[in-house]
Amino acid sequence: MTSFVDLHSHFLPALDDGAKSLTGALQMVRAIAALGFSDLHATPHQRSGMFMPERDRIDAAFHAVGAQVAGLQPALTLGLAAENFWDDVFADRVRHGGLPCYRGERAFLFEVDPQLMPPGIEQELFQIRVRGRLPVMAHPERYAGIQRSPERAEAIGRTAALVVDLGALDGAHGRAEMKTARKLLSDGLAHAAASDAHTPEDQRPVAAGMAWIRKRLGPDALTRLLDENPRRILAGELP
Repeated sequence: MTSFVDLHSHFLPALDDGAKSLTGALQMVRAIAALGFSDLHATPHQRSGMFMPERDRIDAAFHAVGAQVAGLQPALTLGLAAENFWDDVFADRVRHGGLPCYRGERAFLFEVDPQLMPPGIEQELFQIRVRGRLPVMAHPERYAGIQRSPERAEAIGRTAALVVDLGALDGAHGRAEMKTARKLLSDGLAHAAASDAHTPEDQRPVAAGMAWIRKRLGPDALTRLLDENPRRILAGELP
């Protein structure tokens, strides 16, 4: 039986705009796991001036959730990374160390301002890739530059893995986001998809996005986008 990998979720409690309590965190984990995910990665926001929880708080929240899900059947594997906003803190961590990454310390998740793509981002991503790390772009369908010119996603996708939000495929984040997410997947420009869950109620749009992939692209595409490619990304490989 296929076991899916969720590369992007906000189930750690009281750190950002995701789960507010340990109870809510456990409800989120169970809701996403019920859709067939066995490998769930917590990606709390790291954004200067907005969400910058200290590492000890992140670790404590992660261990608290892990202790509660230990022993559940079917078994779940929890991973810890972060959703790094492209800002001065991010730039300093890229240059000097300390950037929160997925396990193995090769791949990391990042996001940018939806309205303003950083100047020269393609070149910067190329340099990061040359140094041995794999950038993973969260929800590319939200960025105005990609909405206007999907070929921008093709350029970025040469050195960064693009991970679409499943809920966007069902219109959870807006019509432009839905249209762009569907095009990125239909044209083979996105490498994977993820829940980006913030509440237990996100289970419904996530499930709808999975259903869209299964119906429009086929069950093999669902396996590729939620199992095979995410595991390659975690290994630092660009699918």
